[in-house]
Amino acid sequence: MKKKALSLLLASAMVVSLTACGGGNSSSESSNTTDSNASTSTTDASTSTDANASTDANASSGDAAAETSDIEKPEEITIMVDGTVFTEENGRDQFIAKLEELTGIKINVIQPDHDAYYDVVGQQIAGGDWPDVLILASTQMAGYGSEGVLWDMASAWENSDLKKRQEAYNGDGVVSSMYIDGKLYGMPATHGNGCVTYVKQAWLDEAGITTLPTNYDEYYDMLLKLKEAKGVDYVVAAAGFLGAEAPFVNYLPEFYQDAWPSFYQKDDGTWADGFEEQSMKDAMQRLADAVKDGLLDPETNTYGTADVRNKFYDDSLGVFTYWAGTWASNLKNNLENNGLDSELVALSPIAEAVPPLASGPAYIDRVSPAWCITTQCENPEGVFKYFIEAMQDGADTQFLWTYGVEGTHWSTAAETLYAGTEQEVTYADGEFHMLDNLETPGSQYTKAHIDPMLALTELADDPRETTVKPEALAAQQLFNENSVGAFVVPATDELNQYNGDLMTEKSSLVTKVATGQMTVDQAYEEYTSQGYADMSKQVVDSLNALQ
Repeated sequence: MKKKALSLLLASAMVVSLTACGGGNSSSESSNTTDSNASTSTTDASTSTDANASTDANASSGDAAAETSDIEKPEEITIMVDGTVFTEENGRDQFIAKLEELTGIKINVIQPDHDAYYDVVGQQIAGGDWPDVLILASTQMAGYGSEGVLWDMASAWENSDLKKRQEAYNGDGVVSSMYIDGKLYGMPATHGNGCVTYVKQAWLDEAGITTLPTNYDEYYDMLLKLKEAKGVDYVVAAAGFLGAEAPFVNYLPEFYQDAWPSFYQKDDGTWADGFEEQSMKDAMQRLADAVKDGLLDPETNTYGTADVRNKFYDDSLGVFTYWAGTWASNLKNNLENNGLDSELVALSPIAEAVPPLASGPAYIDRVSPAWCITTQCENPEGVFKYFIEAMQDGADTQFLWTYGVEGTHWSTAAETLYAGTEQEVTYADGEFHMLDNLETPGSQYTKAHIDPMLALTELADDPRETTVKPEALAAQQLFNENSVGAFVVPATDELNQYNGDLMTEKSSLVTKVATGQMTVDQAYEEYTSQGYADMSKQVVDSLNALQ
């Protein structure tokens, strides 16, 4: 098996990663410095609900399980975490103290600066002093797993109560998609999240559209009618014709449908490059047709996500595929701030949108960062059961990971926050609410580590229903019910060497075809003549050699 060297692994971040960083401390748009509703900033404590679920009253699931399990509970562990776990400035000490109380485990924390996290992880691993547990994005998880750094938790997961709880709540597709060559190197705490297509109800009304599209022909017809009714230059745009990182196609799913521009594993277990398949050629032609017909903005390749949002806010666009959950509220609020009708309709995926691993129409749920156990851990089975599994116990420990510590991050006491300001809000006694952010006063926490709208297991007495805004919850539920988990591509020398150049060329060719600079056939002639087809073959061969 060919694997990239540790020195290369620590320094590189492959484009095939199916996860991305988010940011923000509150539910306001200004705090979201990336595009995802799933924030990787520890200062987030997700806008969630109402309930008097005390994290102090009940015995923790870890303690209860200790009485019946043959697996020994560890007395002490060291974890390495990024900013998705509360930082010291945001009450980390209180959080860890409560976590130790619930799990009965002494927990030592290594928490580098969020932006430098993976550099420090690399240094830690290279230095040979590994933590017991660490958080890793999918690319790093694949690489470190192939190097023997990570413990395979597949057996522990398959025989766990956690698997049963996840299956009972919403299936185990998220975890199943994270297997690499039959091995499971990490456990996600949430969905990775993804995008849904929003359409302005006011535009639908003006065009006389009363039935939402269910297939591509109907979707395209909707775009044509919206353009005619509104007299706009274009109806839809995106941050690039092809995304810069996986899942690549999430901003234009109706046009890509079943096409995948990179490497994926087919039903027979072999690997292929989806860019070389007919489905990708068809997708490129659909993009070109939409630009030619004045439906898709030809400047799409120059836009960032903020550019497209602003066009949506000033009513230049009527259709926008963007993140589910909190962003549904952000979009609504900003339309209202611009004096526009703010009602949005979130579309279900059209019939032809069947990405890899999906058995039917689906949006793509990107790979979530995962909690991994290193092979230096002396008791990995115990760490899995009493730390990782307890994180999603559906009870007190999950509540802590979701909302934080009472009195520090949330409260049910009668009080008024931000008195005398436009943000002033009063809560009655017993009403669950998040508290003011310790690090950035003036904004309430929205979550701890687990976003309640992205949870994989049901949380008893979850206050989510009364504090998450209805439009955010509706969009997130639609996504969760109509999405398929993305997948992790194993690390090989060839993938590491060629994939960056391949994705740059693929993006360039997609853009040229979409904007009418070349035909689909001409694009693939260039792809072959410039040696990219040969690079792709070497990557595919290296992936198939892993089997």
